[in-house]
Amino acid sequence: MKLTKHAHACVSLEKDGTRLVIDPGTFTPDAAEAVSRAHAVLITHEHFDHFDEKLVAAALEGRSELRVYGTAAVTAALGGPSDRVRTVTAGDSFTVGSISVSVHGHRHAPIHADIPCPDNVGYLFDGGVVYHPGDAYFAPEAPVRTLLLPTSGPWTKLGEAADHVRAVKPERVIQIHELMLSDLGRRSTADLLGENGLTGIPVDQLEPGTTVEL
Repeated sequence: MKLTKHAHACVSLEKDGTRLVIDPGTFTPDAAEAVSRAHAVLITHEHFDHFDEKLVAAALEGRSELRVYGTAAVTAALGGPSDRVRTVTAGDSFTVGSISVSVHGHRHAPIHADIPCPDNVGYLFDGGVVYHPGDAYFAPEAPVRTLLLPTSGPWTKLGEAADHVRAVKPERVIQIHELMLSDLGRRSTADLLGENGLTGIPVDQLEPGTTVEL
């Protein structure tokens, strides 16, 4: 399986001709291009930096073969569940082409008591090849080879991120959701959390557009 890193929380996965896009939000400049080549779009929650509602709605209208998976708030924003727009919750599983997906977690990480926490789901692909948690530090009860780790935002905390990596026990960590950090911030975060830091596991920093084999 190949993973392409896009800006912020968005990644593409490709395997045997199947292409998925996860969390194409408004912070991702090439989101429309990524979605245009995808068989399915998976959304972890409805926040705008993960879900560009207008972009995804336009893609659904323009491509009858496109499928979208997301929380109830996401599917409601797209006109409600249908044969092309599916609401998913923890415990669900489905397959898109050659890629299997299982759904984990329930809620967005807390920001403040005055700010509601929406539903948030994480997606585990091909039985543990890669896990995208959305905006949460939820550890699935399954082995994970590559963890996509959010490292910036109003809800993130380095100590909790370290504990999350320790709980998941991946072989590899790739930074995502890092757009709010400077270059120095991304490097220092990777150093603190990485191989010689709190987790002992390498933390990769991928520039947008970079593709790696998982």
